[in-house]
Amino acid sequence: MHKKYLVTICLLVCTLGCCQAQNVDNLLLKDYQPRSIYKIPVTRVAKAKYPIIDMHSHPYAKTEEELAQWVKTMDEVGVEKSVILSYSTGARFDSIQAKYAKFGNRFEVWCGFDFKGKDEPGWSEKAVKELERCYKAGARGVGELGDKGLGEFYSKPTPGYIHIDDPRMKPLLQKCAELKMPVNIHVAEPYWMYEPMDSTNDGLMNAYKWRIDKSKEGLLGHAELIKTLENAVRENPKTTFIACHFANCEYDLSILGNLLEKYPNLYADISARYGETAPIPRYMNAFYKKYQDRLLYGTDMGMSPDMYRTTFRILETTDEHFYEHDLFSYHWPCNGFGLDTPILNKVYRKNALKILMK
Repeated sequence: MHKKYLVTICLLVCTLGCCQAQNVDNLLLKDYQPRSIYKIPVTRVAKAKYPIIDMHSHPYAKTEEELAQWVKTMDEVGVEKSVILSYSTGARFDSIQAKYAKFGNRFEVWCGFDFKGKDEPGWSEKAVKELERCYKAGARGVGELGDKGLGEFYSKPTPGYIHIDDPRMKPLLQKCAELKMPVNIHVAEPYWMYEPMDSTNDGLMNAYKWRIDKSKEGLLGHAELIKTLENAVRENPKTTFIACHFANCEYDLSILGNLLEKYPNLYADISARYGETAPIPRYMNAFYKKYQDRLLYGTDMGMSPDMYRTTFRILETTDEHFYEHDLFSYHWPCNGFGLDTPILNKVYRKNALKILMK
């Protein structure tokens, strides 16, 4: 191609593309992806310091080939088992269980609750029977239940729209205690999703996507949802509960800390909240140290090797000011917590075994 045409094309690309995108007067918040220029230590943790039980994953792999690749990745990074939170009952649960059971103890599939006919007389008894059926089919826990204000809606094939402390849930939670099935529950969302969507919201990049529509009739707020969790945990002391994502209290972890101190049947998983906690490494180091017996490793972010290794870097190293734009939709830099090895061992595996081996 003639040289002058090459120059013209390059100028056109520059004008229409990258140069325009880098004009800060027109830069969109979603396109802001800073790169650290600090010449400081960068640690690559290829494999976790201790064998890991991932207490929060989902049925991401759809084929046996994808599952086999996932197991290979787990071997490479040091994950010995992944708990698959299926949300599901009925034929859907059976299908997921059958697929993952082919890989033996590398996976453990948990079921949901069957909310079909929840407003009809006798629903709780029917739902208990389906729970027992799922248990016999291989389920060893329940989850992830999810309530962002209007009630449980993650369950498939039928959403429940019923809060965890509703009296109709009592027989199900009691049966979980009897069968030694832990209950993983997601209540609320990170607090940035409740704050005004304006220039004062320091989590706006992610918060805007997941924002809570507070105009919905009957919607419970953040504190009210935490209260439903507390009510269920208090009223069902023989049932083991796992509040996933730090109970979405990462903005004020003293809320979660108070619950952990009051209720020995409550644990919390750390899944999908690395981006929210990595900006405050010293506080997080102290929190892990104080509640080291009650925190569970989890991911909830797919099955790629780089994803796992990013979590190891945050938990194990003291690296500072690094970005992971592909995983976290905030503008915040991440920092490592530098957790002590005994704490890592508990969070990675030992605490999970206390639950799974009951």
